[in-house]
Amino acid sequence: MDKSILITSSVLNADFGNLAADIRMINDSQADFIHLDIMDGMFVPNISFGFPVVEAISKIARKPMEAHLMIEQPDRYVERFAKAGCSWLSVHYEACPHLHRSLQLIKSCGMKSGIALNPHTPVSLLEDILDMADLVILMSVNPGFGGQKFIPATMGKIEKLRAMIDKAGLDTLIEIDGGVNKDNVASLLNAGADMVVAGSAVFKAENPVEYIRLMKEAR
Repeated sequence: MDKSILITSSVLNADFGNLAADIRMINDSQADFIHLDIMDGMFVPNISFGFPVVEAISKIARKPMEAHLMIEQPDRYVERFAKAGCSWLSVHYEACPHLHRSLQLIKSCGMKSGIALNPHTPVSLLEDILDMADLVILMSVNPGFGGQKFIPATMGKIEKLRAMIDKAGLDTLIEIDGGVNKDNVASLLNAGADMVVAGSAVFKAENPVEYIRLMKEAR
């Protein structure tokens, strides 16, 4: 396969005492995006960071910022994420009772729209909304904490979603979030994924830039 995986590097596992240095590391790497995990302590059992951090990252970032909202009532904040410099914004299917409206709002603010699915949520539920999404994030761990192990059943979900996208003739990207590392990225690519979140595996590596390169070149 000639296609390279897209890498979105998550700052959730970065050193927040030296965040600027870690953002510059991502800038200097082969990562394609900077991934922002936004958690509210309600939708998921963790709190990450908010707009002051997003805005600080935006001043340093040279890669597009891709925000993943693991929060309740995300529509309240869509416009602020656009103003804070995000290019892509994903909301959870499980958190949006009016998902079509939420995706319309994201697009109206000039951002690419994404839908995130928890591990237990079947991809078949996206059939009537898939054409509104530029991106679908398949959670391959339970959302809320970095460093978890990849859930193997995700592989089947990737294949099903890839078939749905191809059948509909869409350009929607498939992103895999959770437990991704240099040893499984090739199998995700071959299953039909376009993009992976590089989180704890990268920031725990002795040489994060080199680790991202190895992921990027996986086939």
